[in-house]
Amino acid sequence: MISQDVAQAPTSPSAATFTAADRVAFSLAVIGGLNWGLIGAFSFDPVATLLGDRSMPARVAYLLFGLSSIYAMYTATKLAQPL
Repeated sequence: MISQDVAQAPTSPSAATFTAADRVAFSLAVIGGLNWGLIGAFSFDPVATLLGDRSMPARVAYLLFGLSSIYAMYTATKLAQPL
């Protein structure tokens, strides 16, 4: 029988934990990336279709996608381990 000490992986103080803001930012970054993939592959823009072409809600959505990508890059640099 394996003891509980061996069965559980040790956690280090540098173990990454995602906050709610991290999860939202990464989700928006993925959605934004998928949106741009659909634009590039099929010339179809789901955001413009759902929220209106060049409308204020669409512009806010694009702004949130961009800000979340910047936040995701910042978070990724914090998670990166030095070689």
